[in-house]
Amino acid sequence: MPEQPAERVRLVLERVADALDLDATVSVSEDDETIVGNIDGEELGLLIGRRGQTIDAVQLLCFQAAFQGIADRKRVVVDAAGYRERRREQLVGRADRAAEDALRTDKPVELEPMSSQERRIVHDHLKERQGVETYSEGDEPHRCVIVAPLLTA
Repeated sequence: MPEQPAERVRLVLERVADALDLDATVSVSEDDETIVGNIDGEELGLLIGRRGQTIDAVQLLCFQAAFQGIADRKRVVVDAAGYRERRREQLVGRADRAAEDALRTDKPVELEPMSSQERRIVHDHLKERQGVETYSEGDEPHRCVIVAPLLTA
């Protein structure tokens, strides 16, 4: 196993791509806060999985492999064929529609269950939005974001 966390991420991603028999290329970049592993190729749906569950699991595996026995850690993000950005755009669109519905109906709107990473995207996107608040409810894996109109006194 390589010593450097980024090289460990590369090794895990290459092994996963080989195990899934994917025609894909792996690239890894790193800055002070994050290691980003990208897999590009054709037909990566199997790697992404339903609602991104497989790629989320691979991301967790990469994090654990990268920092096994290392105290100084940073975030690890794994993406395939731009999935993370497309999903972020979907979540932002849903968050905006939920905020509009909450304001129009003056009632809370519950979004579908999502991962903590996806919930964070919604919370961060709507935190500056006037007139609404967000909070999470439920237990994993059914935890979801609630977009609610702010009560006016």
